[in-house]
Amino acid sequence: MKKGLSNIIKGKFLVSDDAFKNWRFIIFLSVLALIMIGSSHTADKKVHHIAALNNKVKELKSERLDLRKQVTQLKMESKITAAMSQRGLSPSETPPQVVTIINKED
Repeated sequence: MKKGLSNIIKGKFLVSDDAFKNWRFIIFLSVLALIMIGSSHTADKKVHHIAALNNKVKELKSERLDLRKQVTQLKMESKITAAMSQRGLSPSETPPQVVTIINKED
């Protein structure tokens, strides 16, 4: 046990006759580690991008609600009457009359 542990610490498994198998495995593990690191970075970027998009959606929803409220207030009859009275227009005192056209082509 002592001999095996000391050989590992000294690195003799890397320079022995069977070192090619060990080096291949070490390189394989290194490549897997690099792929895993790259994949986690990509996932983190996507998470941050999604969070930014969610914040933008919340802001746009809030802006939409504000604009909708403003449009609703602008469509109120009292607001329209007040705006038109500043231009010298006022609501009609007489109600509109219905005009019917009778077609006598028969």
